[in-house]
Amino acid sequence: MTPILAAPAIDPLKVALGEKLFGDRRLSHDDSRTCQDCHDVATNGASQKRHDVSLNGAELPLNTLTVFNSTLSFRYGWEGKFRTVEADIKSSLESPNTMGSSAAEIAAKLDADADMRDRFFAAYGRRPEGADVIDALASFQRTLVTPGSKFDRWLAGDDSALSADELDGYRLFKSLGCSACHQGVNVGGNLYERHGIFHPLASPEPKILRVPSLRNVATTPPYFHDGSAPTLDDAVRKMAVAQLNATLTDQQASALVAFLGSLTGTYRGAPVGGSP
Repeated sequence: MTPILAAPAIDPLKVALGEKLFGDRRLSHDDSRTCQDCHDVATNGASQKRHDVSLNGAELPLNTLTVFNSTLSFRYGWEGKFRTVEADIKSSLESPNTMGSSAAEIAAKLDADADMRDRFFAAYGRRPEGADVIDALASFQRTLVTPGSKFDRWLAGDDSALSADELDGYRLFKSLGCSACHQGVNVGGNLYERHGIFHPLASPEPKILRVPSLRNVATTPPYFHDGSAPTLDDAVRKMAVAQLNATLTDQQASALVAFLGSLTGTYRGAPVGGSP
């Protein structure tokens, strides 16, 4: 495990433009939704729903992952279909379930806005183009990292950063085998795994998932790809049974939840929010 570093240095004009686009309804074909609607960076970088809905109002099949620290993972999305943040963004813009648009369509809309033309000229030296829409959004997304968690401070040498319960939870996290899959700077996000190894965990499909990051996990209920675990305590107990064939005692579950709470970082100087 290694601490999260500060956000990379990226052209601030591109980042600011990407942040503005992140909250712009013109990114959807019918101007009905923004990226922020499902990935609320004012709270947990995701939503608090079990399933968000598609453009036609139907429930999406998978729970919404947080956008915080997403660029620290080796692939994007629950199934890890995309290797780059740009490919992931392009897919979301074009998906009929998400935005139902395209980068070219969005650029044409923005080109009709004098303020947006000025912003694109300042950041890219030209009028809005589809590739620049994607690049600006990717630039902003790369800044959505959340360093400064209690666990990060402990990793950096502050022995007093973790409580006794949190330290017990970290020891259990390693000794039980949780860290075999949830590893690295993102405490996950760097390999694929089959779920339900010993016992069923949640919805059977997709069978193979990209292991999610546990950064800020205490702020992102409900849990699992189908959003079927309402609390972190429930998720920890179910994971232990399904993936490790272990039944946790109340004390063990409490310690693991305490440790996972220490993974909550900060964004723009404030702790990542969301439901506890």
